[in-house]
Amino acid sequence: MSLVDTAKAMIAAYNAQDVDTYVAHMTDEASEANYRGDVVRDGKEGTRSGLAAAFARWPQNKAEVLHAQEIGNYVLMREHVTRGPSTDGSPLVEPFDVVAVYTFEGEKCSRVEFIR
Repeated sequence: MSLVDTAKAMIAAYNAQDVDTYVAHMTDEASEANYRGDVVRDGKEGTRSGLAAAFARWPQNKAEVLHAQEIGNYVLMREHVTRGPSTDGSPLVEPFDVVAVYTFEGEKCSRVEFIR
């Protein structure tokens, strides 16, 4: 499986709201962060619980891969994200595009950074 295939498998799990499959593609120390900024989900378990909370809040949340490119041990994906209505009554989040940079250590993702 190529690194692009692995990143796309992560998105497929994300869209199915299957946090266990999503984090199965990650190292134990993996994190998700804003690009060159704050970590938003720390470690495999932090990612699992953070995504579970996000999916509970936005049960219609989806990400569409618009473009994917592998460069060395990185995968860059341009994604279009739609959240749908929230379960907590918070205002609707307008759909948005994001560039996600997936960093790999071997076959596992060690970090995802979001440029928005």
